[in-house]
Amino acid sequence: MPHVNAESKSRNFNLYRAGGLVLLFFLIIGIFLTMGATDYFMKMPGKSYAGPFLPLSKEETVVRNNLSNHIYTLAGHIGDRNLWKHKELEKAAAYIKEDFEKVGYKATFEEFIARDHAVKNIVAEKKGQSQPDEIILIGAHYDSVKGCPGANDNASGVAALLETARLLRNQDLAKTVRFVAFVNEEPPFFLSDAMGSRVHAKRARRMGEKIIAMFSLETIGYYSDKSGSQNYPFPFSLFYPDMGNFIAFVGNIGSRKLVHQAIASFRRHAHFPSEGVAAPGWMTGIGWSDQWSFWREGFKAVMITDTALFRYRYYHTLADTPDKISYDRMARLVSGIASMAADLAGEVRKPT
Repeated sequence: MPHVNAESKSRNFNLYRAGGLVLLFFLIIGIFLTMGATDYFMKMPGKSYAGPFLPLSKEETVVRNNLSNHIYTLAGHIGDRNLWKHKELEKAAAYIKEDFEKVGYKATFEEFIARDHAVKNIVAEKKGQSQPDEIILIGAHYDSVKGCPGANDNASGVAALLETARLLRNQDLAKTVRFVAFVNEEPPFFLSDAMGSRVHAKRARRMGEKIIAMFSLETIGYYSDKSGSQNYPFPFSLFYPDMGNFIAFVGNIGSRKLVHQAIASFRRHAHFPSEGVAAPGWMTGIGWSDQWSFWREGFKAVMITDTALFRYRYYHTLADTPDKISYDRMARLVSGIASMAADLAGEVRKPT
């Protein structure tokens, strides 16, 4: 050990103590900032449902059966559907358009070219009665990743889209509700101008449309009550439950108010566990679906998801098949989403 005189030792100790106090100060500030950020990003209005599930109502039973039919058709009968399975992609588009029309909507194709192939979004709309220029858009992508039947990702979202449209068909709503099945969400088109949602969002901005809220239904069919069934990217793993039995409402900072409005309404209407977050869009998982396209055009948008790969081990595999879906839970969820959408669109009061 080298020789250190008393004066030098005292000076070094004082510097060490001062450095420790500075480090402690910044640590305390960091903790307070983290607590504040946690509140800002993750504190949601209302209370997540935590009670037992009641038996499905008659209407929910119909919803469950319809969801099952849609998912078994898209992921079972049609299966792998993307640009490399173009015939199957076209079959899926035709099926979706036909179902919209079967329940009374006029559905249209929004066509564009991707890699020398014609592809299409499918659009249906319920015109608002008193505020038709204000649009609530509900969307889900119908393509699957190459080599995957895509039951949860994302036949589940498309099935929910079709059932939400059916449930809202005969309601008197103030604002317009638009339903869009998007093509080309999966790689290699993900986060590119060839995404169907990007095409639609850019068109809406170009036309000056007033989309006041967009909801992306993304991978919403798998739930588990087992402890440890839910994972998260850091830092969300520090704050959320480890049981994958809830639905998540996910938005960027610009959509924070919409996340709050949506989850508050959902919690009033649905007996289904829910969590929410509004965080920077660059954080892992926050922008991983069609809501990203609408953020790029300045619209408020929220993803509704079971968190996909952070819970579902069959994600993007051949085993993503219809038998993995929790149909009873999905029926409760979709009934809640329809009620939330009606709430945000505003029911028109009929004269007495």
